[in-house]
Amino acid sequence: MQKNFFLFIFLLVAQISFSQNLVTVFEKSNGNQSATYFECIDYYKQLAATFPAIKILTGDTTDAGYPLHVVLFAADKNFNINEWHKQRKVAVLVNNGIHPGEPDGIDASMMLLRDLGQGKIKMPDNVVLAVIPVYNIGGSLNRGSFSRVNQNGPERYGFRGNAQNLDLNRDFIKADSKNAFAFEKIFQQLNPDIFIDNHVSDGADYQHTITLLTTLHNKLGGEIGSFLHDVFEPALYKGMQEKNWDMCPYVNFEESSLKNGWEAYYDAPRYSTGYAALFETIAFMPETHMLKPYADRVKSTYSFMQTVIEQASKFSDDILAKRKASLDAVKRQKEFALSWKVDSSKYDNITFKGYDTSMNISDVTGLPRYYYNHSKPFEKEIKFYDYFIPSVSAQKPKAYIIPQGLHDAINRLKLNNVTMHQLQKDTVINVEYYKVDDYKAMPKAYEKHHRNNRIKLSTYTDTIHFLKGDYIIYTGQNADRYIVETLEPLGDDSFFSWNFFDAIFQRKEYYSNYRWEDVAAAYLKQHPEVRSQLEDKKKTDAAFAASAQQQLYFVYTHSPYSEPGYMRIPVFRIN
Repeated sequence: MQKNFFLFIFLLVAQISFSQNLVTVFEKSNGNQSATYFECIDYYKQLAATFPAIKILTGDTTDAGYPLHVVLFAADKNFNINEWHKQRKVAVLVNNGIHPGEPDGIDASMMLLRDLGQGKIKMPDNVVLAVIPVYNIGGSLNRGSFSRVNQNGPERYGFRGNAQNLDLNRDFIKADSKNAFAFEKIFQQLNPDIFIDNHVSDGADYQHTITLLTTLHNKLGGEIGSFLHDVFEPALYKGMQEKNWDMCPYVNFEESSLKNGWEAYYDAPRYSTGYAALFETIAFMPETHMLKPYADRVKSTYSFMQTVIEQASKFSDDILAKRKASLDAVKRQKEFALSWKVDSSKYDNITFKGYDTSMNISDVTGLPRYYYNHSKPFEKEIKFYDYFIPSVSAQKPKAYIIPQGLHDAINRLKLNNVTMHQLQKDTVINVEYYKVDDYKAMPKAYEKHHRNNRIKLSTYTDTIHFLKGDYIIYTGQNADRYIVETLEPLGDDSFFSWNFFDAIFQRKEYYSNYRWEDVAAAYLKQHPEVRSQLEDKKKTDAAFAASAQQQLYFVYTHSPYSEPGYMRIPVFRIN
């Protein structure tokens, strides 16, 4: 009897000690501290060693020199991700710490995985979970307490810029970082049905602890876009309300009267949710409110991920069927939107809990200042403009051809599971191509690039000689949206807009005036139609008529001596 008593006490102490070992940094600090990168990874390794339903995988190296990890939770302990979709499981991918100064998801995910492992929360059999513990590792290692001046806790946190000082939530198309390459490899392998990227807001003040940025349902499109807007998103709002978290859409303003409501945030493909939408993945960016206590922000993030899992299980058949239908439709789709604008004729009514704004005298400047008056909270129905329509579109060709030397574009296409074939021999093909008539480069760098905008193009058709090894990309793939939106130059985040092809803006061969004078004269004798064009322009343009340089250049550009690749975008279309 005494022996059994001592065994019971021993097991009880061991259980208490074990439970204490799984208490997170966040919990030990009463919600004031966030785990460091190393504490976070060590914790997941401990979970994986403890619970057979959890496995931690090591991915490719990031800019910081450390690998990107992904933690898997599968109730049936099947970690073969290639089988998940065959087993009709909804795959949910969670990304944390893309902005490490916003660490709510880092701490919330640690607790969520532990609670799933311990059975405090039941993981449905038809859902599997993958969590990236910390995406921006370099920013996470750069810890401090002052970079987020608008934010209320935790005591220490990471920095927005990564090891290259890049904002990784602008890097999903250009992929300047090793982080993006590592992430996109994971994303393509997992092929998630739902993607969550945890954030903290930085803008207006209001009562809600958590808001939600959902990728635009029109932009997602197809059956999955309609299902997201009409069924799944409302279910998430209801589920969060039942957990005592009243969400509202992401607050896309700082100072506004709300008289006319507000527009949904336009998540172009450079952003994580915009990137996910290219592959018909339902994507969410929960944004907790930066001024709320850190403990509440983490708990609401936890509840959101829990709610997504619950609703994903409930609607699993719809999610899988409608996403497949949308991917199949993309393969057949003929016209693709390259840019979007709000449809001001349509809106949803939402409940917003805010604070009245007032003016008083600043203690800093002695001048009038704007502030949110917490003594005057309000709740009102407002218009939320979350319907968007295409503003620029392009017809999908039968195929694209890209010269093999354009490694930046080719490597990113391959990374995103684009099926490509190399020409087996030199080949002459009739193609369509664009030439740039005008463009503006941004005067200031944006995420390492002076982006091209205000682009004006002309379209030409010609027979071009391509080399053995050049790439041909036939459309009709799951990745068609990615292909079209990156290769069509007018796309919001096309490779051309991100300066991948800027070498076309500089001539590589030229002429000396004294030599060209004789060659041009001989050419004009043989081509009176060019002489006629030259004379017509002199009659209508006085400055041109007075400039020998301009006239010589005119003849040059209308002759075969002019470089065909100059100002020609090196992406060719087969129609």
